[in-house]
Amino acid sequence: MKAEYLGNKGCLQRDNAEREEYAGARSIDNRETAETDGASLLEEILDRENLNRAYKRVKSNKGAPGIDGMTVEDAFSWIKEHREKLVGSIRRGKYKPKPVRRKEIPKADGGMRQLGIPTVIDRVIQQAIAQQLTPIFEPLFSEKSYGYRPGKSAQMAIQKVKEYADQGYGYAVLIDLSKYFDTLNHELLMNMVREQVSDKRVTDLIKKYLKSGVLENGLLVKTEEGSPQGGPLSPLLANIYLNKFDQEMESRGVPVIRYADDIVILAKSERAAKRLLESARKYLEEKLKLKINGEKSRVVKAAAIRNFKFLGFALGRGKNGYYIRAHAESLKKAKAKLKELTSRSQGRNVRMVMHNVKVYIRGWLGYFGIASMKETMRDWDGWLRRRFRMYIWKQWKKPKTKVQNLRKLGMPGWQAYRNGNTRKGYWAVAGSGILTHTITNERLAQAGYYSILDQYESLHSND
Repeated sequence: MKAEYLGNKGCLQRDNAEREEYAGARSIDNRETAETDGASLLEEILDRENLNRAYKRVKSNKGAPGIDGMTVEDAFSWIKEHREKLVGSIRRGKYKPKPVRRKEIPKADGGMRQLGIPTVIDRVIQQAIAQQLTPIFEPLFSEKSYGYRPGKSAQMAIQKVKEYADQGYGYAVLIDLSKYFDTLNHELLMNMVREQVSDKRVTDLIKKYLKSGVLENGLLVKTEEGSPQGGPLSPLLANIYLNKFDQEMESRGVPVIRYADDIVILAKSERAAKRLLESARKYLEEKLKLKINGEKSRVVKAAAIRNFKFLGFALGRGKNGYYIRAHAESLKKAKAKLKELTSRSQGRNVRMVMHNVKVYIRGWLGYFGIASMKETMRDWDGWLRRRFRMYIWKQWKKPKTKVQNLRKLGMPGWQAYRNGNTRKGYWAVAGSGILTHTITNERLAQAGYYSILDQYESLHSND
């Protein structure tokens, strides 16, 4: 039994409190309070079980501290001691969120994405709000909105694009919104929230988070617009905001596939696609007060491998119709990462390197595994084995050690002496019979080599 994360001292609960059947359970004392207050949404948010689930979620996501330096681990004891005071201040409308800490991370296109990292306490509260608002707004969202939603994924989004392409929608309108999360209009957003949330204390609390500000270089910068990425509430608010666009396009019969602020509109002709680009731009800029990136928003053929890119994927077209590909840039980035992980200068045990590669491959294929790329994976498999043979050859260092190890692997003494003293470069030796006949594929597998081709084929075994 574990102490309840957000309960009073001495309170216990089962480890499986996050199980789905308990997800909406309400504790006895909070239920009584809620009945007194008319079962308001705020009481559902402050319900002990809801807060407990929120803390567990924040803890599992880990993440860096906010401006107060408090870690997720530190928050456990702080909340136990101050829970009643914290909940009371929120109930009375006196709670004031702390400003977020600004952090920049590199984007795939070379730019920088700005994150706003709330304090751990504010992340817990935001998560608690999101858990109660999600069931309210989920039924209102478009079926073709896939970002940050339960049961939805990027893979489902690109598959839907393919479905439309197969139906004759051969042109795609790519919409790129400039700094979307940082430019949400607070007044419009809060009006959208109020359409479904009547508890003023909840809407006031959400507004406080929008207005909490950003701490940059020790100076507080007011946030008059936007919902900085980094907080648990931000993805939901971003979906609420763009749902107006989704519904508008659907009312016109226009197929729109969206993942957060990544938007693709499908059309059957180039002329129609150009009209849709203009009408989408007009609605997003005039009605939602957003800014479209004119250089990146454009019309392309759905099967234009170089020009069409959505969530790291592309579409190809063969005799059997359209198929999903990993975009060339995604493949290039992944191969560069594998090259970095297998760098022969890192000095780690080869088994540890193989483990790190395995972890990366699993994650990468978990995302891109739906793409048609068997031949690419076959090439990468051979390339990775050669990289590991090169890595091992480098670790043997001295000719004497190389000779000894080659003999241990079954090479005759005279041959081991000659090959152990070769002047060939690492890459050349790794691809030659010196190592392919000694450090065989079977021996690499025994050492922990994880075949990217085998893993890919296992994902497609039922295709």
